[in-house]
Amino acid sequence: MFSEVLLRDIMVKKSGDNMEREKWQLLLKAEGHNIAIFVKWMVIALVVGVLVGFVGVGFSYALKGALNFRMDHSWIVYFLPLGGLGIVWLYHSAGVKQSKGTNLVIQSIRTTENVPLKMAPLIFISTVVTHLFGGSAGREGAALQLGGSLAHQLGRWWKLNDKDIHIITMCGMSAAFSALFGTAVTAAVFPLEVISVGIMYYAALVPCALASVVAASLAAYLGVGAEGFMLKSIPALSAGGAIKVVIIAMLCALTARLFCLLMHWTQKQFSLHWPNQYLRIVIGGVLIILLAQMFGRSYLGAGMDVIEETMAGEVFPAAFLLKMVFTAITLGCGFKGGEIVPSFFIGATLGALIGSIIGFPSDFAAALGLICVFCGVTNCPITSLLLSFELFGFVGIGYFLMADVIAYMLSGYESLYHEQKIMYSKFTSTFIGKE
Repeated sequence: MFSEVLLRDIMVKKSGDNMEREKWQLLLKAEGHNIAIFVKWMVIALVVGVLVGFVGVGFSYALKGALNFRMDHSWIVYFLPLGGLGIVWLYHSAGVKQSKGTNLVIQSIRTTENVPLKMAPLIFISTVVTHLFGGSAGREGAALQLGGSLAHQLGRWWKLNDKDIHIITMCGMSAAFSALFGTAVTAAVFPLEVISVGIMYYAALVPCALASVVAASLAAYLGVGAEGFMLKSIPALSAGGAIKVVIIAMLCALTARLFCLLMHWTQKQFSLHWPNQYLRIVIGGVLIILLAQMFGRSYLGAGMDVIEETMAGEVFPAAFLLKMVFTAITLGCGFKGGEIVPSFFIGATLGALIGSIIGFPSDFAAALGLICVFCGVTNCPITSLLLSFELFGFVGIGYFLMADVIAYMLSGYESLYHEQKIMYSKFTSTFIGKE
């Protein structure tokens, strides 16, 4: 009897040892698999960061060259309609009748939609042309298309599966944004957050971060400096200051909604009344020239100079409204470029105006306005908060956080991007899946 019990115990122990051994073998195998994936994305992110970083640097210098030429030769603005005709011809020659722009890149990350390589040179050239002749447009939105299309094509060449192509596309978006603007942390998170609001694509976090840092470092080495502003007045956290920040955030959130609606409405009206793209862009170019004659040329191009003046304490009462109109016409009629820097312009000038009215430091109010409008038009509160740190430093963090989340909540479900999806309600923990 005793021997039978002993034999049974020995057999159980051996069986347990085998199970434990198999368990550790599976764990080691899984760990090795994870490390292999990590190494794969390290290599991919490095290649994307360098390649897209070089292209982003070239894009930055091309845009600066276009701006300098326009500033030295102001007469070139009168040829804006001619530049527009060139852009339409360029796209038609490439076989692109209707360009989805950034929306196509966003759509490709949620679906199996292909982003053609020709999108990169098209947006590069057309954005430079738009800036050269004085169209009111930004650059970072164009960078998202540029980086996304290049990285997407790399994924196709390397025969990555569909899910990995989604990740490498986000990698390219991060790298291009980072190279152009110098905000590596913001650029790493932005593509993860902007695709589907309420869902973060954490699987892309490591490759996007690595590609962003590599591209930003390369850009800095090649002379493309990071954007940043020095705030002179940092108000202490107080109940009175909090109330004023709430007012700024609420008004900026409403303005962000208005800007999105105006952008989409203008594009729809141009398409409805002038179906011919050549005629449409000529009419839009003429309207921009007339508006520039009436209100000045401060609203042409991206407008970084006006943002810098606003941060220095100057207040331009109607600037935010005029920039909205200039940008809506420029992009609505068919010129190319981004919407992000114009949103910076709108937010900074509006914030400074509100600050001057309610008795809040205008430069700090401008910084809050910039972050709030950017958050409102992109629906990206985490990215916006990180952007505040990279642009303005770790000052007034409590106010920036408060303004950021209020702007996110009150900006509703409008967006600059048609293909962005709002997955969860901004007011309750409810899945809505709203475009």
